[in-house]
Amino acid sequence: MKLALLSTLVGSAVAFAPATSRVSSSALNAFSAADLPGALPPVGFFDPLGFAEKADEKTLKRYREAEVTHGRVAMLAVIGFLVGEAVEGSSFLFDAQISGPAITHFTQVPDGWDALIVTFIGAAEAQRAQIGWVDPADASYDQPGLLRDNYYPGDIGFDPLGLKPEDPEELNTMITKELQNGRLAMLAAAGFLAQEAVDGKGILEHLSS
Repeated sequence: MKLALLSTLVGSAVAFAPATSRVSSSALNAFSAADLPGALPPVGFFDPLGFAEKADEKTLKRYREAEVTHGRVAMLAVIGFLVGEAVEGSSFLFDAQISGPAITHFTQVPDGWDALIVTFIGAAEAQRAQIGWVDPADASYDQPGLLRDNYYPGDIGFDPLGLKPEDPEELNTMITKELQNGRLAMLAAAGFLAQEAVDGKGILEHLSS
């Protein structure tokens, strides 16, 4: 079944759930390239093309929002690739008829499900926009995608287990761990896509050979 896609959708639902908490105001006020969590030795702040150097604070916030969101979706997509291929032929969805590499699963989903998937994604994105984005009617034409001043990139308030630390240093450490795992997942997901597109074999098939 298309668990790679379904996991991405679940990731959207988790990442874009209604807000219940926010990062501290001190973290918001210190939003600059020098203070951003996510930099680790020996590389440090990795920006070889100078995007951060050329960006103002608002642009930098949009960059970080894009990075953390893509990282979250990629982490779930990687799990979806592996789980989706592992349960093919035994899943209760779609009469267990969907099989093969994960990149082919979407085309095997019965008609009508694509509209449901697009609707789900649209609703999740709209919810995230309402939490973090300034209403386009209130933003200048030359500042598309402007984030709210009191919004910290990625902090949509979803913390059902209460894992978010109160201590700023611990919070930065947790943010850094999430970013590092998300970066690795983005590379892994891209690698999975490329590998399956090249030879038409599933990732698990490669691992077992």
